[in-house]
Amino acid sequence: MAVAQAKIDALAARLDALDLPHGGFTRAARAEALARLRATGLPHRRDEYWKYTDPASLIAAAAPAAALFDGQEPPVFDTIDRLRLVFVDGVFDAEASDDPALAGVEICRLAEADAADIHWAKSVYGVLEARGQDPVSRPLAALNTAAATDGVLIRATGRAAKPVSLIYLHKSETSDAILHHCVRVEGGAELTLLENGPAAARFNKVLEVDVAAGGRFHHVRAQGRDHERRAVTHCFARVGEGALFKSFTLTANGQLTRNETVIEIVGDNAVAHVAGAALGDGRHGTFHHDDTVFVTHDAEACESRQVFKKVLKNGATGVFQGKILVKPGAQKTDGYQISQSLLLDDDSQFLAKPELEIYADDVKCSHGSTSGAIDETALFYLRSRGVPLEEARALLVLSFLADAIAEIEDEAIQQEITSRLEGWLARRR
Repeated sequence: MAVAQAKIDALAARLDALDLPHGGFTRAARAEALARLRATGLPHRRDEYWKYTDPASLIAAAAPAAALFDGQEPPVFDTIDRLRLVFVDGVFDAEASDDPALAGVEICRLAEADAADIHWAKSVYGVLEARGQDPVSRPLAALNTAAATDGVLIRATGRAAKPVSLIYLHKSETSDAILHHCVRVEGGAELTLLENGPAAARFNKVLEVDVAAGGRFHHVRAQGRDHERRAVTHCFARVGEGALFKSFTLTANGQLTRNETVIEIVGDNAVAHVAGAALGDGRHGTFHHDDTVFVTHDAEACESRQVFKKVLKNGATGVFQGKILVKPGAQKTDGYQISQSLLLDDDSQFLAKPELEIYADDVKCSHGSTSGAIDETALFYLRSRGVPLEEARALLVLSFLADAIAEIEDEAIQQEITSRLEGWLARRR
């Protein structure tokens, strides 16, 4: 009873600090999200899916301050020809952004589109998030749906001319950003979405992606830079018949990051892959990184992959909670899940909770989780051939992360991510 009241009290304090929008086409979704939220309250450490991660700083009425960080690096994806859409502390910056028409897809701001009562995003906004609340409650996603005032709405009806790149800049030490994006990939269309930047002192983001039959969606994001930032992100995806959904996340730095991914495969012969590589160094303060994934198979002959790798040192903590649910009738399912950590010292830890729940009898599903140190035999092999010790360690770390990076289909983007990893490792030798 005390925990339930604490969750309701935390919600009341959080809502008092917000100016909730009324919404146009989002009005009903916002009201429903707020009703769900009032019924559950905000997350608590006693909740099953928060037992490894303390949500206190994510639910506080005010965002904890986060010092600005300048790593003197060129921005991620700068070598990629892309359409740039810039947000500064959660507010769209039109002057710093490119003309949305250059991507060859329909793009508009949530803040502008929500003045109307009718919009294509009405079938997406808050809809996939609501579906993702069962069987596990995700209160911070519901809070986002109710409170978000900005974001982008992207609709691809053909193959996009270039990737759409969302750039999140952090300029205020006390910024508290809430962004909500909706993506609709129509049948046979294809879109690549890139995201990078620390965004704010505290960041709450929801990305809802609806991929219609035969559509293809590629998502690559890089979280990092600011050591003191805190973020909770949610990706809700619905994948139709013969469609492809692929998402990869690179995370470095940050005190607390929780990435939730909820994928619902609803069409036969669909493919959904989600992967991540996290590098945590507790030397500059707390590093806690949590990947929580839930994939539901509700169609025949579909494939899902979860590939997560974490490299941890100096007291860093990594968490992975992943589940594959195969519903009755989802025959010929091929589900794979792997979570692994490379602990570079004795002070770091990796906490994993892999799950399978299967109600069909003709399936191929597997999961595995391992944690260990650098292979001393491999290290000796490299050293015996003249490779310096720190360079040999870096090579083995990159080799460990390779399976996750390989989930990125675009070779140029894959190389960009690899170069960032090499730079991170070089700075910490």
